[in-house]
Amino acid sequence: MNWFILIVAGLFEIGWAIGLKYTAGFTRLWPTVATLFSMVISLGLLGIAMRSLPVGTAYAVWVGVGAVGTALLGIILLDEPATVARLVSLGLIVAGLVGLKLASPT
Repeated sequence: MNWFILIVAGLFEIGWAIGLKYTAGFTRLWPTVATLFSMVISLGLLGIAMRSLPVGTAYAVWVGVGAVGTALLGIILLDEPATVARLVSLGLIVAGLVGLKLASPT
């Protein structure tokens, strides 16, 4: 269950990372509110997941999910380049996340 919570925390990290772009430097109210909400939920769920998962693993997976998801949404929503090198690099991050899950004692 804590792995599921950790993945959801990572999804909320994606939400606040992308949300930062839409806040326009925290000058737009509703994107700012949504971004701050996502931040709180993301960190709260990360804290819950860390109750039973190793801190290094949990943090790395949280950051990795956020990084991969944010990069992919940047490509999809913000017209960032989808070069082969970027996609391969994201694939390597995903491989690392899978490796951490397989190597985790819990």
